[in-house]
Amino acid sequence: MKLVVQIPCLNEAENLPRVLRDIPGVIAGIDEIEVLVIDDGSTDGTSEVARAEGVAHVVRLRRTQGLARGFMVGLDAALRLGADVIVNFDADNQYKGSEIPRLIAPILAGEAEMVIGDRQVETIEHFSPTKKALQKLGSWIVRKVSTTDVPDATSGFRAFSREAALRMNVVTEFTYTLETIIQAGKQRLALTHIPISTNSNSRPSRLFSTNRNYVKRSIVSIVRIYTHYEPFKAFSLLGSVFLLGGLLVGGRFLYYYLNGQGQGKIQSLIFAAVLLIVGVQIVLMGLVSDTIVANRRLIEEILYRERKRGA
Repeated sequence: MKLVVQIPCLNEAENLPRVLRDIPGVIAGIDEIEVLVIDDGSTDGTSEVARAEGVAHVVRLRRTQGLARGFMVGLDAALRLGADVIVNFDADNQYKGSEIPRLIAPILAGEAEMVIGDRQVETIEHFSPTKKALQKLGSWIVRKVSTTDVPDATSGFRAFSREAALRMNVVTEFTYTLETIIQAGKQRLALTHIPISTNSNSRPSRLFSTNRNYVKRSIVSIVRIYTHYEPFKAFSLLGSVFLLGGLLVGGRFLYYYLNGQGQGKIQSLIFAAVLLIVGVQIVLMGLVSDTIVANRRLIEEILYRERKRGA
């Protein structure tokens, strides 16, 4: 049984050595432990530091691709290395290497294919009350969209079985954390979570500059991902708003018309017709998108088989 710990990095030369030293060298049930560093276009010598610390596998991207892209590059590289279990471990020293055995235990026991480390956000001292509330709200939305019960959707400390890793396809550019949970839920992968402890804050987050920016980008990502997997539901919901509006406005016109007061209210009839036409078009777009999704599932299955053959 081989474990690969992948560490996406962007200018983490200072934090990386202690992060690497914190990763356990021996874990019960694991025969081999290898570390993979993905250098996302760092300019501070992160790759050189990784090699100096004895990391055998370093993938360096020439330009910064973003967290989601770095995650997928690492996942593909870990699969090519023959990983049976893959742990994603952030380079900012937020997580504790001592928690890795507990994180992968459900996979080794055959109880799960993907495990999320629950940071228990309400206990993190350096998180402001606003950030804690936003994290909880975001996780609640992801739970509803993905039909899972993960309490900490934005946690980057997570483990994947080989099978789960082969089925991951991140298309968003913002972050992989939300999309992989929604994918796992929609693909009905066995997903679980465990409570973990974290280290004190070593530096501010680089993923977003303000809470407002984080909320905006997260909402866009969730809507986009959900639309990818449930387009008919998404478009039908939007289309029903226009259809309902058209029926209400049209009903109002009909009421006045039947009471002999329809003269001068032709604008309401035109407006109702526009709303109904737009609503029908949106629903039809949902039907077309649903067909596209069916084709995408076939493509994903082909990609899965090709990755499985080449990994």
